[in-house]
Amino acid sequence: MQKTSIILAAVAMFGLAGCLDNDVERGVAGAGAGLVASEVLGTDRTGTILAGAAVGVLCDDAGVCRPSR
Repeated sequence: MQKTSIILAAVAMFGLAGCLDNDVERGVAGAGAGLVASEVLGTDRTGTILAGAAVGVLCDDAGVCRPSR
């Protein structure tokens, strides 16, 4: 049950990253989601946090999320 809650929190955080205004805010949210994901998956923390931050920063450039202007 705890694992399910952690996964849902990570998914919610990734979804929230699209609602933030700039790359820094989305990067921080992505890094937080990466930290949660690394704990759930048992992967390397640093690599997963960096991947989450990169996804947060680049999501608007890839057209996945649109910042509010």
